[in-house]
Amino acid sequence: MEQYDNRVDAYIEKAADFAKPILKHLRQLVHRASPEITETMKWSAPFFEYNGVLCFMMAFKQHAGFGFWKADQLPDPHGILHTEGGESAGSIGKLTTVADIPEDDILIWYIRQAIAQKGALKGAKPAAKKAVAKPAAAAPDTPDYLAELLDKNHGAKTYFEKFSPSQKKEYITWFEDAKSEATREKRLKEGLEWISEGKTRHWKYKNC
Repeated sequence: MEQYDNRVDAYIEKAADFAKPILKHLRQLVHRASPEITETMKWSAPFFEYNGVLCFMMAFKQHAGFGFWKADQLPDPHGILHTEGGESAGSIGKLTTVADIPEDDILIWYIRQAIAQKGALKGAKPAAKKAVAKPAAAAPDTPDYLAELLDKNHGAKTYFEKFSPSQKKEYITWFEDAKSEATREKRLKEGLEWISEGKTRHWKYKNC
């Protein structure tokens, strides 16, 4: 499963202006906590998963929120969790600015505690047998329209050819998933600028 979900990008873009930096920062912290966390959308809001639902974030008219699944089972040495008398899903309170978010190291610690909890709930696993290394997945074929644009931009083509198969796939999937020609053209223009600078599709979230 892909680490990032384009539907979460769309959710953030539709959020109120005050909420956008809050949601972006929360998203960055979640992925800094573990590269194995994946995104999805549930009940029209972004959810983060690791062996099931881990945490979630939401944007409202006047505030944003972030919470943990089974929050009442998490340690809370900093007193940031509002479990409301033992509710399964607990938030860290109403967020109106990035400054309302707990310090990065603290929130990342809570996220990793939630990950550890998931492992405990699944029970101890027996020692795994030494796995045979699998060949790296091949990148999908480059669409003709993208190949033509790369041929006209040697800098972008050089970087694109150096990308790993998964990095190439992220860009190609983004271009191919465009619902209209106008959307594809917009994505191609923006994507080629990033590629020509050696940036991967999700560079915004990996440099934090």
